[in-house]
Amino acid sequence: MAKPKPAYPVKPSASSTGRSWSARKIAAATLQAIERTRTFSDDVFDHITKDLVVSDRDRNLAFELVYGVLRHYLTLDWRLDQVSRKPMVRLPLTVATTLRVAAYQLLYLDRIPASAAVNEAVQLIRKQPGHNWSGFVNAVLRNLLRQPVPPMPDPAVDPTTALSIRYACPPWLVARWLQFFGFTHAEHLCQQSLGIPPLTVRTNSLQCSRSALLARFQSEGIVGQETVVSPVGLTLDKCGNPGELAALKDGWCYVEDEAAQLIPLLLDPQPGERVLDACAAPGGKTTHLAQLMKNQGTIVALDRHRGRLDRLVSNCARLGISIVQPFQYDLSENSGAGQGNRSSTAHPALPALPAQPFDRILVDAPCSALGILRRHPEGKLLKGLSTIQQARAFQRQILDQICDLLRPGGILVYSACSIEPEETTEILSGFCQQHPEFHQEPVTPWVPATGQSLITDHGHLCTAFQAFNMDGFFACRLKKT
Repeated sequence: MAKPKPAYPVKPSASSTGRSWSARKIAAATLQAIERTRTFSDDVFDHITKDLVVSDRDRNLAFELVYGVLRHYLTLDWRLDQVSRKPMVRLPLTVATTLRVAAYQLLYLDRIPASAAVNEAVQLIRKQPGHNWSGFVNAVLRNLLRQPVPPMPDPAVDPTTALSIRYACPPWLVARWLQFFGFTHAEHLCQQSLGIPPLTVRTNSLQCSRSALLARFQSEGIVGQETVVSPVGLTLDKCGNPGELAALKDGWCYVEDEAAQLIPLLLDPQPGERVLDACAAPGGKTTHLAQLMKNQGTIVALDRHRGRLDRLVSNCARLGISIVQPFQYDLSENSGAGQGNRSSTAHPALPALPAQPFDRILVDAPCSALGILRRHPEGKLLKGLSTIQQARAFQRQILDQICDLLRPGGILVYSACSIEPEETTEILSGFCQQHPEFHQEPVTPWVPATGQSLITDHGHLCTAFQAFNMDGFFACRLKKT
């Protein structure tokens, strides 16, 4: 789903620019900004650290603290509420954040001395203007260390509360998963939200083979292994900052989860065809489509965000792809052709699409992104039922606008990084009822043999409930008759 334009209230002051902050101070500032702006954690973190002098060690620790607190947010608050005379929800944000950062170190990181975590938290809160909370913070953290761990809620008595506290998932989401998928699958989804995703790359087959890419990584001292299902993926271990990988800079690969690598296979575009990627930026699936087409034909790539299209253009250039035509275009209701992008010189106004229909269309729809909570754990804190409802409305608008652009006999693939019924099976059913010229095709022939267990009884792709270490994606294939 497209990232909103950030508006950060927390950033280093002019006097701090060029100076160093401790890892814990960076983490606390980032977490407070995320709550206040309801913005993506990686954007906030990059913004806050941009003008600071931060060692790699402190930057890595700060990053771990931010993501660790976000992943375990509800569990941390539950544990702290057991040892505090004031509930977490009633504390000032600066105090609550300081406690969460320290509690995460005490409960989940064994390499940091407890005294260091407590003392730094006390020093940080002491420097905050206003009421002095240092004594309170010190007492709560000392209680957390001394008092025995309370028993977790019993799932036999209250499964929603039990899973919510154990896996730090919001109760509204746990209740949905229990209702739609049952206890076993709901618990699996909750466990996945706590996982640290692997670093997976997709081979750029226009430049090299997967075996050649793996050999290059090994020659550079990087440990990697082939993905189980995707025929072009590699999972890397201990490679440092992925943005600094030489193979990435040289256009040999693209960082992408294994589940996402399966979606273009379902569309099965052929060299020379005319393809529409309706929600393209930043270009992961777009560039994969171009690889499958051997860089022959045309891919019209649409996105409503100019900055994200700039990233798509940059990715195409790095990967050596020349068949992608990017256009800034808003597919929301009543947008009109080219509306909202006529002032853009980098991405010109979209020509009349219906004059030349497409052979294949990919709709990798903006969605709630609840299938990738392990990558964006702030979603546990920021998302709600309205997130699903808003995404569903936009998804339907997109499908209704592009369905007439597909030629008879053409293929449409709809995908989302979510498995919520409103964004997947329900929207698919409603669309096909209103557009009877579209009918579903089982995705079986286009899923590698090692991934056949990912196919549902209805012939859809669902990557959420298997042992493969993938993000949670849904995809289906439609043919226009």
